[in-house]
Amino acid sequence: MQDILFDFISKYISLTDDEKNAILSLDIFRSVMRGTILLQEGQKTQDNYFVLKGCIRKYYIINGEEKTTAFFTEMEGITPQCAISTTPSEYYISCIEDSILIVSNTEMGIEVNRKFPKFDLMCRMLSEELLAKQQIDFDEFKTSPPEQRYLNLLQKRPDLLQRVPQHQLASYLGIQPQSLSRLRARIFKNNKS
Repeated sequence: MQDILFDFISKYISLTDDEKNAILSLDIFRSVMRGTILLQEGQKTQDNYFVLKGCIRKYYIINGEEKTTAFFTEMEGITPQCAISTTPSEYYISCIEDSILIVSNTEMGIEVNRKFPKFDLMCRMLSEELLAKQQIDFDEFKTSPPEQRYLNLLQKRPDLLQRVPQHQLASYLGIQPQSLSRLRARIFKNNKS
């Protein structure tokens, strides 16, 4: 686990042995079983999540129906809005697969950044990358019809097709599961022609 994390961090900053040991002393690694709900609507948390292995999903329940808005897989993280605002969460976060997560909180981040200022630089770089990616993804989603959304998913995140139940994928794409089945069949037929 730690090697995966340190390889990821090394893309942004180099770590001394003292810095690596400081990270390991934080007891941040968590193994979480599939189906575990990490955050519920109405709950408050200070926890942030970073996926080392596995897949987690963010979703709302609107009129009794789950509306998936994001999937997070290896080397992706999520800071729930309620961890920043200290207000109750408006959504759920759950594990789709057995996962290994890094679970941290704001207080822990402040302490690490105080001791090792270059972590602050890495966090800023990661935040900028994430914000840019989310803006592009949001714009593509808002301006694309369902078929193009699916094709974008095939191109950018094909692993999700094997890892995520079809009804959750359909919700993420903003369509019904039956529509997703028809869409897949149409694309498959067009590719065979």
